[in-house]
Amino acid sequence: MTLRFTINRTVDTHPCYEIDTVSYILIRKPSTVCVLLYIIFGSLSVVTVCGNLLVIISIIYFKQLHTPTNCLILSLAVADLLVGIVVFPLTVEFTLSSCLYYEDLICKVRNSFDVTLGTASNLNLCCISIDRYYAVCQPLTYGTKTNVHVVVMILASWSVSILVAISFEIAKLNLAKCEEKCLLEILLASTLGPFFSFYLPVIVMLCIYLKIFHVAQRQARSIQNTTSIKSGAGVSKMERKATKTLAIVVGVFLVCWTPFFLCITFEPFSNNPISLTVIEMLNWLALSNSMLNPFIYAFFYSWFRSAFKMIISGKIFQGDFANSMLN
Repeated sequence: MTLRFTINRTVDTHPCYEIDTVSYILIRKPSTVCVLLYIIFGSLSVVTVCGNLLVIISIIYFKQLHTPTNCLILSLAVADLLVGIVVFPLTVEFTLSSCLYYEDLICKVRNSFDVTLGTASNLNLCCISIDRYYAVCQPLTYGTKTNVHVVVMILASWSVSILVAISFEIAKLNLAKCEEKCLLEILLASTLGPFFSFYLPVIVMLCIYLKIFHVAQRQARSIQNTTSIKSGAGVSKMERKATKTLAIVVGVFLVCWTPFFLCITFEPFSNNPISLTVIEMLNWLALSNSMLNPFIYAFFYSWFRSAFKMIISGKIFQGDFANSMLN
């Protein structure tokens, strides 16, 4: 199946675009469905930006939230915020179908941000799982080493994300020059890229959380028959609750992103190419993950809920009163 046939088939069925049968130029096709999609996706962008701004302001402003774990959550929220500011609007304006047809500079920028921020979110979640491992499994050494490790993990996450995006774009350029005869570029674009930016970190996260839950259950059993370490039991319970909440964040991330990565990984090896309409739907499902994380924090963390309420109500401008109310 040729590339042009795939493009024609996809764009002709797209609610916002059609191809002129004479000039083969992609033109906009305003329709009720198209306008409705713009309204829905525009609303998703606004909710994503506002929700992650609440998380960022809460962690930066309130001293009680200045913890190593929340620093990693802050890094994750920055990635999600940039998705709402950059990727959402560009994806609305330049869909996968239109970018495949034109592949101009704006589309390259959109793709680069998409890969960078998606990988950054994944790696930040991986770092959060590592942080939770030390908090639950090695609590005695957790406080002494974590601050430096968190800074290193955040810098490493963003650096690797940028390198993955650059490598992906270089591979796509080389692939276009050699007309799909470059085996290395094909593997990098369709297999190795998703493996290092998604599958490998996910495997690491799942292994770590399985280990954490095993250790947490063992600690809970040992605490049940101990009466002399009530304070330690309280700390352990708090850490386990945080771990479960962040595990839910990882679970939601997997639900949103796994279908998209499975699709782009196995599609090049399929005899029946997947419709780009399906790929676009899976891409929007993946992007919606950036909107969901703030709601998870607000639902499970009472101190995040308190911080959100004070920011929205304007009590944050009352200084010390706001910080005392968060205690």
